[in-house]
Amino acid sequence: MSRSEAERTSVGDTATEVILATFRANGLLLGSGDLLAQEEGLTSARWQVLGAIALAERPLTVPQIARRMGLARQSVHASVGRLVAGGLVELAPNADHQRSQLVRLTELGRTKYRSMDRRQARWGNRLADGLRRSDLETSADVRRELSRRLEAETGRSAESEGERGNGRPDRKGRGGTR
Repeated sequence: MSRSEAERTSVGDTATEVILATFRANGLLLGSGDLLAQEEGLTSARWQVLGAIALAERPLTVPQIARRMGLARQSVHASVGRLVAGGLVELAPNADHQRSQLVRLTELGRTKYRSMDRRQARWGNRLADGLRRSDLETSADVRRELSRRLEAETGRSAESEGERGNGRPDRKGRGGTR
């Protein structure tokens, strides 16, 4: 389909460039995450689950983790099963929902997550070296806004849990993602 057939605006073209760059970056980030997590015996997927719980600072259900991280419940369920088997998380009864247990970090899980957080900090610092903070902030703001619009369009939202993303505030004090 040619550009004239699609009737895309110049802003729409630029948004498409952002989306395509985000797809590419996502694949590269997952690959880099796997390499970072490998020394701890983790994968990017398991690291994401540990991170969602650690950053929430409270136990979460599988659906809550999935919403916060923008993942399918089935993949989070599989990761949780592997993390339980590895002794990194444990399941606890949920007084609010009998069938949806709470997932919480074990001491080993907290230790592995802290180690990954230190490793990610060094990696993030290297990756950001030479970039302007304001450019990174704008990039994060644009991705958050695109996420908000996609959530509104699809009805999928982390805010249904009263939080945004992983519950950490962004630089303006609102809920944010990491």
